[in-house]
Amino acid sequence: QVQLVESGGGWVQPGGSLRLSCVASGSTFGAYGMHWYRQAPGKEREMVAYITSHGLVTEYADSVKGRFTISRDNAENTLYLQMNDLKPEDTAVYYCTTALRSYWGQGIQVTVSS
Repeated sequence: QVQLVESGGGWVQPGGSLRLSCVASGSTFGAYGMHWYRQAPGKEREMVAYITSHGLVTEYADSVKGRFTISRDNAENTLYLQMNDLKPEDTAVYYCTTALRSYWGQGIQVTVSS
């Protein structure tokens, strides 16, 4: 059983930055590969980024490549998503989830607008 709690969202102007965090408890965080997903109104849920359990390999959606960075600190049971050069199209609810998508955080709102 894994509990995931996201934080760090909010409102930012285009071109700004935010750093999302996802703190895990209830199991061995270091055993799980992790994803960040997002979903905007009227849009399909999409995978934003992925990181392997050891943090050695990462993957990104084309829409965020070069702007977002996924990382993790297994000693602190925490997953991060650094988001730079944010665009209005990045506005969505962001979720962290395990690699097999068995556990999800509650989601956190990111709004990018002028």
